[in-house]
Amino acid sequence: MECTGCVPRKPWDIPFVAEPREVPALRRIVRLHLGLWGLYEVSEAAQLCVTELVSNVITHVGSGTPATLAVSMNGTRLRIEVHDPDARALPTLVEAGADSESGRGMALVDAVADRWGVLLYPDRKTTWCELSTQLSSSDGHSRGARVARAGAMLGVYGATQPSWVTAPSTLGAEVAAIDVIADLLHWLQAHGCDVDEALDRAQLHFEAELARGEE
Repeated sequence: MECTGCVPRKPWDIPFVAEPREVPALRRIVRLHLGLWGLYEVSEAAQLCVTELVSNVITHVGSGTPATLAVSMNGTRLRIEVHDPDARALPTLVEAGADSESGRGMALVDAVADRWGVLLYPDRKTTWCELSTQLSSSDGHSRGARVARAGAMLGVYGATQPSWVTAPSTLGAEVAAIDVIADLLHWLQAHGCDVDEALDRAQLHFEAELARGEE
């Protein structure tokens, strides 16, 4: 059964060469993907984990090592993996002093991730970590009851969506959402309400809830 308003979060991976110059690009890719997945609240922590896991390969396996970054959902947790070909150089959690120039990597991962670990294979290893999200399911929304209610409403409007909408589902959902807003404005006007005032109040509520979510 199709889930109305759900966010598809298919696993993806990208090969890279473990070099310092690759780290900003990998962080950017993760940030963009998590934006598409609606997981803004874990984006900074995820980028930090990517930085430290990749830096761990550079430092302990060697610069120029071919590796792979993989991102997926494990239930409602975001899972980040870095695969490299050395099963001997294991990441360790050490207590780094305030003046230490190294040794903080896995401590940072341990601090922000819900859990982490290492999977060993004969010719490679996978270092992984998982971050908790606010999702109720792996393809659910992270914005709570309001988004769930809107999704249910859009399901009704989607059934009568204009025949000329042939673009991807995201655009179709946007068209349906605009129809919902327009119909509500007609309803308010028909009942003697000030449409402009209603829009202003809705915008204020929306911005206030976004601000609370970012605190």
